[in-house]
Amino acid sequence: MHKILVVEDDAYISEMLCELLAQNSYETVAAFSGTEALLLLPGGGFSLMLLDLMLPGKSGEQALEEIRGVYNLPVIVLTAKADKETTVKLLRLGADDYLAKPFDNDELLARIAVQLRRVSAGISSPSDDGKLCYKNITLDADAFDAFIGGKRANLSKREYEILRLLISRPQKVFSKNNLYESVWGGEFLGDDNTINVHISHLRAKLAALDPSGEYIQTVWGIGYKMKE
Repeated sequence: MHKILVVEDDAYISEMLCELLAQNSYETVAAFSGTEALLLLPGGGFSLMLLDLMLPGKSGEQALEEIRGVYNLPVIVLTAKADKETTVKLLRLGADDYLAKPFDNDELLARIAVQLRRVSAGISSPSDDGKLCYKNITLDADAFDAFIGGKRANLSKREYEILRLLISRPQKVFSKNNLYESVWGGEFLGDDNTINVHISHLRAKLAALDPSGEYIQTVWGIGYKMKE
């Protein structure tokens, strides 16, 4: 059974969401602030998060920024705003999907099912031997090695970390901000060249070992993802 974290400070909406999900065979846990959600995530075994934006303490945006780079679960944002600026910002912060309030229950259930299906279909979970696989790529976290079709790719530390992050959520578009904060561990100050050069080198090394394969896709205006 999939376990969903419902982060919503309105008690009525929270209860309604939990009841709806329970009726559709999901296990739910409710959190009423961004801070509480971050405390519940470690070891919680959640498959997906529903996240409201207007929360006490840490806002939904702040919580989303802290979640990304640490946790790989899909996040569907529930928002009263549906303008283009807000939706682009949410995607760049790391949201997998969004739904404007008031929303249709059937549409919410369909979007949840899509996200869960993408996660289960796109990537193998890390195995007991520390290996992570996607298409023709195998990452060995213990040895810090990457293999393409069984051939070792001589990746730098940054290149390996970029590839690991992209493979961890192959359907997700990672913004340059996501990549820089996760791989370099600092605030992204708009230096596109650093990321562009590393992505270019990584693509070249993957292509050298698998000329017919296409692995990293540019999503113009947002960032990068693994090519399906």
